[in-house]
Amino acid sequence: MTNYAAPRRPMPTSPFKRRAEEVPRKHFAVGDRVTHDGFGLGRVIGVEGGGDIAVLVDFGSRQERLTQPYTAMYRL
Repeated sequence: MTNYAAPRRPMPTSPFKRRAEEVPRKHFAVGDRVTHDGFGLGRVIGVEGGGDIAVLVDFGSRQERLTQPYTAMYRL
């Protein structure tokens, strides 16, 4: 007889559960050169809320309004 133990999960109210690390927010300014995993190279042409809400990026063939979190976009 084989005994397979299930992995232990922390209780939702446990004080020992792991806390999710907060990911630093990315901020972009007008004129920043950026690269996006799906759209390629572009330039920021507009920001909303100081870059905390959304940015408008010109990728050459199209313009896209991207919102937080900018997980697929990086400043060059």
